[in-house]
Amino acid sequence: MPMRQDCKYFESRSYPNGETVRKCDLDLAPEAPWRCPDDCSAYERRMVDVNWSHGTLVTPPTPEAPASVGSDESIGALLDAAEDIVNEAGPRVLAELEKEKSRRRLRAGGGGKAKRRKRRRRS
Repeated sequence: MPMRQDCKYFESRSYPNGETVRKCDLDLAPEAPWRCPDDCSAYERRMVDVNWSHGTLVTPPTPEAPASVGSDESIGALLDAAEDIVNEAGPRVLAELEKEKSRRRLRAGGGGKAKRRKRRRRS
């Protein structure tokens, strides 16, 4: 079964470079962006609130699925392993960036406005 675009947990996002991400917000589609599980217990038809009008979800065409999608469980395992690597690296990369930003602040004189005010008062 292809990705169920009418499921409330389906998300599609296009980026300026032309790339499009299609995913399940609950991470229950190991073969995304090509397929949802046939028997997904979390499937819930997307509903709208009062005064919303129904439109169509316009997403670029899904890329051609590899021939092994749906018949080879190792694809889902590989995608899960890749996601784990990215999820593990994210916090570490952010911490390194924050550390570098702090170093730059210290080299530039640190302390900010309060420190500059103290220096002016002493003069």
